[in-house]
Amino acid sequence: MSKEIKSVLLIGGAGFLGLHLIQEFYDVKPQPKICVFDVRPIPEKLSKQFTFNPKEIEFFKGDLTSEEDVAKAIKSSGANVVVHSASPMHGNTQEVYEKVNVEGTRNLIKVSKACGVKALVYTSSAGVIFNGQDIHNADETWPIPEIPMDGYNETKAIAEGMVLKANDPSCGFLTVALRPAGIFGPGDRQLVPGLRAVAKLGQSKFQIGDNNNLFDWTYAGNVANAHVLAAIKLLDAETRNAVSGETFFITNDTPAYFWALARTVWKADGHIDKYNIVLSRPVAIVVGYLSEFFSKLLGKEPGLTPFRVKIVCAYRYHNISKAKRLLGYYPVVGIEEGINRTLAWMDEGLD
Repeated sequence: MSKEIKSVLLIGGAGFLGLHLIQEFYDVKPQPKICVFDVRPIPEKLSKQFTFNPKEIEFFKGDLTSEEDVAKAIKSSGANVVVHSASPMHGNTQEVYEKVNVEGTRNLIKVSKACGVKALVYTSSAGVIFNGQDIHNADETWPIPEIPMDGYNETKAIAEGMVLKANDPSCGFLTVALRPAGIFGPGDRQLVPGLRAVAKLGQSKFQIGDNNNLFDWTYAGNVANAHVLAAIKLLDAETRNAVSGETFFITNDTPAYFWALARTVWKADGHIDKYNIVLSRPVAIVVGYLSEFFSKLLGKEPGLTPFRVKIVCAYRYHNISKAKRLLGYYPVVGIEEGINRTLAWMDEGLD
C-alpha cells in the first residue's frame, strides 16, 4: 500500500484504540516495522478479531513526559511515522489530563522533531468543539469554544493546537489531527462495559431525553484505518501539502439516535425492558446535580451528572466530506457489523 511508512511508533499502542492501530498498520502492504510506546505492555491475550502476533511488535515502556524515554523509543524503533493516541480516560483529574494530553504531547512534538520523525498523526476528539450545545453536521470550520465542556476536551484541544502549530514543511516535519467521535469496538474499556454495568444494576429502563437526538458512533477499526491513511498522505509528495496542518472529523457517517446502540448491546445480553422511564433533559439535569451533591457527601462516584445529561441529550453529528476528499477515508465496517464484532468480543470474556 505504501513504501513510505518504514517504521511506525504507536504512542499509547497498548490501549483500546492502540490495538486497532496495530492491526491496521499490520495489514499495510508492504508491512512496516510496528513499535509501541506505552505505560503498560500489549495484552498477551487478545480478541480473535486481532490477527497480529503481539510478540512481533516491539514494545517500549516509558513516560510520555520524559524526553529520555521518548527519544530512546523513537531512535531504537527508527520510526519515520509517530501516531499519538495516548490519552487518559474520561473521569480522571485535571492534573492527569494536563500531564498526559498537554505536557506529554508537548514533549513528544519536541523530541519527534529533534529525532527526525517525518510525520506525526495525532488522535484528537470530536468533543473539542462541544460545549453542551447541539452540533448539527459540523465540519472542520466550526470553532473550538472559548469555554470548554470539560477538562478532557479542553486539554485535547490544547494538544491539537500544539500539533497543528508544529507542522513545518520547511524542515520536513508534517502533522495532522484526527477527530473521531463516539468510538466503540472490541477492546473498549468504557462504553460497552459501562452499558453492561447499567443493565446489571437494573437501570436500563431509564432513558434520559426523548431520544430524538442524532449521535455519531464510530467503529474503532475505522478510526485506526483513518490514521493509516493520514500517515500515507503525509508522506506522499503529491498529497502532503493538502493534508499537513489540517484537522479531520472521523465518523461512521451514519448518525443514529443516541439510545439505539445501548439497546442493541442490552438486547444481546438478554436485557429487554418492557417499558422505559423517560426523564426529560431539565429533570435529568436537576437529578444530576442532586446526585453529585449526595455522592460528594457520601464519598462516592455519582451515577448521573449534569455533564453526562448534556452529552446524552445533545445532537452531535459531523460532516466527514473533508476526510473523504483529502484522506480517501470511508468507513469500512458499518455500525451493525461493528456492534456484532463488539458483541463477539464480549462473548470471548476478555472484558
